[in-house]
Amino acid sequence: MSAADQETNDPTSTPLSTKNKVLETGALLAQNFAPVNAICAHLNAFHVYTSDPHRCVEANHYCSHISEDVRQCLIYDTPQPNARLIGVEYMISPKLYATLDTEERKLWHSHVFEVKSGMLIMPGPAGVPTAGWEVAETKEMEEVIGLYGKTYHFWQVDRGDKLPLGGPELMGSFTSKEQLPEGLLAERDARYGISSEQKKEKRGYIEEPEVQTDADQAWKN
Repeated sequence: MSAADQETNDPTSTPLSTKNKVLETGALLAQNFAPVNAICAHLNAFHVYTSDPHRCVEANHYCSHISEDVRQCLIYDTPQPNARLIGVEYMISPKLYATLDTEERKLWHSHVFEVKSGMLIMPGPAGVPTAGWEVAETKEMEEVIGLYGKTYHFWQVDRGDKLPLGGPELMGSFTSKEQLPEGLLAERDARYGISSEQKKEKRGYIEEPEVQTDADQAWKN
C-alpha cells in the first residue's frame, strides 16, 4: 500500500454533504489562511506515548516557523486530504530549552535518534528527482537534530478511537534501535518508497549534539 493509499478516517461516518463541499470551495477562494499557508515542511516519523512507551503511532508533521528558535507543527495520522488532526508539536532550539525549569524540560523530547537512524523523513513531492530532494531533506535534518519537541496527541487512532476521546496524551520519541517494534520502519519505508538505512548512511556526517539529561523522560520512568 502506497502513502497515497493509506487509510484514514472512519469509512462508516457520514460523507461530506454537497453544501459543505460548496462552502469549503468558496472559503478556499475567499478567505485568508495565512497561518496554514505558512507551513513549509512535511515531516514523517513516529511518536511514543510517555504513559506507555510500548505504544506508538505514525505522525505526519506539517510545520511552520515562528522564529529561528521556535517551530510549530500540526500532526495528522496520514498525508491524505481527509486525514485526522491528532495532535500538535512545538520544537525549540537548545538555547531556549536551556532556559526552561527542570520540570518543564521533562516534557520535551530529543530528535537525535530520529534523524541519525533515518526514521525522520521529509517525504518528497511527486515529480521532484529523488537525488535533489534528498539533498534538501538532509539539510533540513541538520537543523532538526538539535531541536527539542513538546508533543500532545488528542486522538488515539492507534487504538481505533473514532473520535478524540479523553484527555491529551504527552508523546515522546524513540531514542534507540532496541526500542523499535519489529517491522515498523520497513512497513513505513515500503509505503513511501524510501530506505531508512540509506538515509542513515547519508546523514552519517551530521554531528550528534549532546542531549540534555532531563529530556526523553518516556524512557527514564
